[in-house]
Amino acid sequence: MAKLYFYYSSMNAGKSATLLQSSFNYRERGMATMLWTAAIDDRYGAGLVYSRIGLEAQAHLFDPAVDMFAAIAAQHDATPLSCILVDEAQFLTRDQVWQLAGVTDILGVPVLCYGLRTDFRGELFEGSAHLLGLADTLSEIKTVCDCGRKATMNLRVDGQGQAVRDGAQTQIGGNDRYVALCRRHYREQMDG
Repeated sequence: MAKLYFYYSSMNAGKSATLLQSSFNYRERGMATMLWTAAIDDRYGAGLVYSRIGLEAQAHLFDPAVDMFAAIAAQHDATPLSCILVDEAQFLTRDQVWQLAGVTDILGVPVLCYGLRTDFRGELFEGSAHLLGLADTLSEIKTVCDCGRKATMNLRVDGQGQAVRDGAQTQIGGNDRYVALCRRHYREQMDG
């Protein structure tokens, strides 16, 4: 039975690398996969899932207007798919999460979503909130804070490395804009 999976973490935990490894494992066994990533994140080029350790692969792009179920069903009709992998899943809409649930329930294809749980203010992203509610399996990918504790928070920093407390929920960036911290050190930075 196909399932909807949500693998979540803070920044820099290896989500994209894990996604790419999963896709490789399927393809190595002759199974077709379909990769997706958010159109909003074009740091490494449009339609590219890229990991900080240098792995990359082409992917289909989603934005709020994309009907994920229709696009996946059309591809599945042409070439039967064994797995759907979604990077930057926090940027999915509520409807798209339901569409991906439909891929598992109707088409019988497993869907593996990878993304952040919360933003720089500690608030859930829309896609993450609905994945937490609908996914059959939730799995945390762990990374560590500078102190050695598990990092669960994403601190946004400015050009001088100071905590940013206000702003738009989405600001694309990597190590130059975000630091993964444990809750204690996140609070110290935000309260400081």
